[in-house]
Amino acid sequence: MLKVLITCVWLLGSTYGAIAHAASVVFLNPGMSTETFWVSYAQFMQAAAKDLGLDVRVRYSERNTQNTLVQAREALQGAERPDYLMLVNEQYVAPQILRMAEGSGVKLLIVNNALTPDQKQMLDARNDANWIGSLVPDDEQAGYLMLTDVLRQHGPVAPGSPLDLLAFSGAKNTPAAQLREQGLRRALAEHPEVRLRQLVYGEWSRQRAFEQATQLFKRYPQTALVWSANDEMALGAMQALQDSGRVPGKDVLFSALNSSPEILRARLDGRLTTLVAGHFTLGGWAMVLINDDAKGVDISAHGGRDRQAALFQLIDAGQAQRLLGPTPTVDFRALSAVGKPATYRYPFSLQLLLR
Repeated sequence: MLKVLITCVWLLGSTYGAIAHAASVVFLNPGMSTETFWVSYAQFMQAAAKDLGLDVRVRYSERNTQNTLVQAREALQGAERPDYLMLVNEQYVAPQILRMAEGSGVKLLIVNNALTPDQKQMLDARNDANWIGSLVPDDEQAGYLMLTDVLRQHGPVAPGSPLDLLAFSGAKNTPAAQLREQGLRRALAEHPEVRLRQLVYGEWSRQRAFEQATQLFKRYPQTALVWSANDEMALGAMQALQDSGRVPGKDVLFSALNSSPEILRARLDGRLTTLVAGHFTLGGWAMVLINDDAKGVDISAHGGRDRQAALFQLIDAGQAQRLLGPTPTVDFRALSAVGKPATYRYPFSLQLLLR
């Protein structure tokens, strides 16, 4: 009987120890706490953390960079510091946080928007000593896919009849927006029949894009195509077109990025011609990297310190319908590099949810 009690106490102690030593993570979410993309991003990340046994706390900046800096300071210099801080280089905020982290003992993982080459040059070895790496999606390819696919679906253009295009980019000082623009311009270079009439910065906002599009459709009445760097801006531009008495998907073809329920339904009902999605999963894959680092894995040995994951893909009607349903269960622990050979590469992909 005594032996059984001792065994039970040992097991309880072991369990408590495992819980007490679960790696803790604070995620500085740059979005709004009501913003569909960033909420779904956090939910997928939290599902991964639960599967992996990580303790995660999400803090929203409400699209305010000063809030991000205050939250970073609290995490890095407060009494209860996490083991890891996960951040986005939105509005170029990462270097300030890296400097803040010096001597804190907190490890940093940058996601979605990596450091720019200029920012890397400005940082010295002390600043990035806590930085374990970055994980970003292939934003340039996403921008390219959006235009090339909507053109494919439009069909041939008669010689001497250019197609007028309007483009809505995100926040100007955000690497993801800049890379998506680069992809757009690569596609434009391949398609001289397309005439970019104007590119504006919608700041990821539906209302701002609606106001911009209301004026732009008047200024360029022959607009045939609209390229939007996210779903909210596309939906705002669609509303502006409808208010002018025209039909999205018929009079003007729209392309967009993201996988909110509203944009998925627009893809299904034909108002949206082209949809690219997949990077809402990135936070979940980041949890796999943090889990492995906490277990002593050199994650840079399995794909480099700065890694880009091919997460974006074109979403057809069938895939849009699947994404509207319950989120499929993902075995995040099976993706870990623990116990895997040196040649192992993390298989992060939207296909893990769509298969």
